Amino acid sequence: MNYLYVALGGALGAVARYAISLIPIKSEFPILTLITNILGAILIGVVVGVASKKGTTSSNSVLLWKTGVCGGFTTFSTFSLEAQKLFENESYALGGSYVVLSVVCCIFGIVVGEKISSMA
Repeated sequence: MNYLYVALGGALGAVARYAISLIPIKSEFPILTLITNILGAILIGVVVGVASKKGTTSSNSVLLWKTGVCGGFTTFSTFSLEAQKLFENESYALGGSYVVLSVVCCIFGIVVGEKISSMA
């Protein structure tokens, strides 16, 4: 049954990621992947924060949201490919800023998500 929760969440996360990728923004900087990863970091922070409260969530809910939705939604492999392509194209400033912004903003997103969950 656990696999079903992960699969369902993964499908929902992948569809949400695809929907964001359809936003018509033209930029050399991979802003939509950055936004997706930040939103995913906030979401996983909320899930972890809620799950840390005893008796508020089931292990199935955590599997659905944390492993499934967040795993299907965030795009680390895409992030890595886009960063590598920026460096390959000698766009070192863009590539470096993308890597730094992604890591810093996503860690901050987890903190924000945990704070959001503590307000509930």
